[in-house]
Amino acid sequence: MSPPRRGAGGQGSGRGRAGPGQGGQGGRGKGSPGSRGRAGQGQGGQAGRGQSGRGQPGQGRGQSGRGRGPAPTRVTTPGAPRSIAPVRRGRVSSDRGLGGDQVEGRQAVRELLIAGRRKVREVWMLDQGDDSPILEDIRELAASNRVTVSQVGKGRFYAQARCEAPQGVLALAAPLPEADLDSLLAGRGGTVPFLVALDGVTDPGNLGAVLRSAECAGVTGAILPRHRAVHVTPAATKAAAGAIEHVPMAVVGGLPTALANMRKAGVHVVGLEGAAATSLYDVAGADGPLCLVLGAEGRGLSRLVSERCDELVAIPMKGVLGSLNVSAAAALACFEIARRR
Repeated sequence: MSPPRRGAGGQGSGRGRAGPGQGGQGGRGKGSPGSRGRAGQGQGGQAGRGQSGRGQPGQGRGQSGRGRGPAPTRVTTPGAPRSIAPVRRGRVSSDRGLGGDQVEGRQAVRELLIAGRRKVREVWMLDQGDDSPILEDIRELAASNRVTVSQVGKGRFYAQARCEAPQGVLALAAPLPEADLDSLLAGRGGTVPFLVALDGVTDPGNLGAVLRSAECAGVTGAILPRHRAVHVTPAATKAAAGAIEHVPMAVVGGLPTALANMRKAGVHVVGLEGAAATSLYDVAGADGPLCLVLGAEGRGLSRLVSERCDELVAIPMKGVLGSLNVSAAAALACFEIARRR
């Protein structure tokens, strides 16, 4: 048999299927990128890559090829395809910003509109005839802020939603602004800084719950690592229930370096560590500038972060289990420090 040669590509995308008869003409075609080609017709060698479309049986044996195609589209209204970039649930950050450009959940969307810190492009509501008071409140707030409220069907809504229970409401907004670390250390309006730093937390639900507890306890700012940590995803906005609109957040390249700079600025850095000898209830410096550092789920504080802390404290445990979820530990620690202040 003569070796395969380059020739005209087969028509159609999809996997080509072999048919009886004389050998199909092969080769790479000029078809649109990103498709699976089929065998062509004619005499000669084996089939290669071809044009897009569903392949039909050729007169001979062919082998399908592979290619690269355009980005997939999702139809949001009849006859109006729109490209939507895929979003991975709970994905940790790379070199992107703080996030927060899609807010989900009733309370989260309501607080977004009340705070007025950033531009809201549109609010989507699931068209299900729900006359809940909070939904009416959201409509009124949107109208007063000149924000469009769109009633959408289930298919379109859940294709856009990213968290498990968006409660029939989401908002598309400008990303959250990143705070400057120096401004957090200086305090707002003469308040003594009370900061929370997160060391490698990767679960968006935990991040949101920590921010919610921190805001309620009077925390004045949060510090997140830029890499290997989750930022403000739609699931985090839902769990935070609006706290992201009121807690300024700084994103730092290296948390150990940031903690060292805090100590130089006179901030007392306290790490929450399960194996620490000192109890949370005996923490020092709670009435002054303070940063509470919380470790990742499972592994806790990293070695370098632990070494940058002024002291390590633990929550006394009375039961059989040895640890709490990071969001539960954050709630206890934040309110204990708030009580001491």
